[in-house]
Amino acid sequence: MFSVTHDKSPRLSEFDLDIPESLIAQHPAPQRDQCRLMVVKRKTQTIGSHRFDQIIDYLHDGDVLILNDTQVFPARLSATKERTGSHIEIFLLRELENDLWEVLVKPSRKVRVGNTLELSDGVRCEVVDHTLDGGRIVRFQYQSKSFYDFLERHGESPLPPYIRRDVEPNDKEAYQTVFAKHRGAVAAPTAGLHFTRALLADLADQGVKIGYLTLHVGLGTFKPVRVENVARHHMDAEYYHVSQATADLVNQARTNGNQVVAVGTTATRALETVAFRQSQITRGEGWTDKFIYPPYNFKIVTGLLTNFHQPKSTLIMLAAAFAGKSLLFKSYRQAIREQYQFYSYGDAMLVL
Repeated sequence: MFSVTHDKSPRLSEFDLDIPESLIAQHPAPQRDQCRLMVVKRKTQTIGSHRFDQIIDYLHDGDVLILNDTQVFPARLSATKERTGSHIEIFLLRELENDLWEVLVKPSRKVRVGNTLELSDGVRCEVVDHTLDGGRIVRFQYQSKSFYDFLERHGESPLPPYIRRDVEPNDKEAYQTVFAKHRGAVAAPTAGLHFTRALLADLADQGVKIGYLTLHVGLGTFKPVRVENVARHHMDAEYYHVSQATADLVNQARTNGNQVVAVGTTATRALETVAFRQSQITRGEGWTDKFIYPPYNFKIVTGLLTNFHQPKSTLIMLAAAFAGKSLLFKSYRQAIREQYQFYSYGDAMLVL
């Protein structure tokens, strides 16, 4: 799938907003479903403040909730450069083939093709190439049965850069949804972090249909938009999979006039990627670089659950396309006044 473009593209500066540093959540909420929930209604242009578990009041029998079941793996590793002993941080992006990975390295100026980096437990990697985006291609060598076993022991949770603290042991669980299943993400689908198993069970008991899809969130979710003409920004492609069972749930809900609420911008992009006509989707698998920004005609999603995003990001642009830019920024300004918590570990917004 390819990015959408529009004749009258918005400007990057239209999505700017000053978020106080004090409102950027540095730790997860003590209880996932006890964070705050802002409910934004497009039809009435109203904004209300609630507790997250009260989302159950806005979902009804026959409505469908779509969750992204990607699993975050501990993508951040420490290494030393052979011979010099210089410390190097390795951030895994994706596995290209067996033991061959695309990575970011820091400081990048010290890591050249042909260098060998040494990690714990006798694990080593050789730098075999550069990438166009300034990353590296490396090949890992190890003695254990599985490289992922090594990652579980020595890798750190890939917290986003605006969380300005060291990784803590509880991040491994907190920066992961309770329904995570398919390993492959280097960033969490953060709107899903607020759900507990008990809340999902309560929603199901109420008749809400819960469907899953997979979109492996890449580092591109934090990639800044550097062009003033938004249409010229290119999204990094991310792997997605939408099953026939999920397609059937969505199509039945749309046929019956029920809500289809996407949990997060990633679930939204996946659903809109596999839309083959208004109100209907098909199963699908592949890579999507779909970029959604105003104006955009949503074919599938009728409700969006999302967190509060960074200004000038592709995430806030998608939310603005769904809510309407004026209403979304009105909501953000109210959230600032009411001291909501922002970004990955922050509070949530439900747009209906």
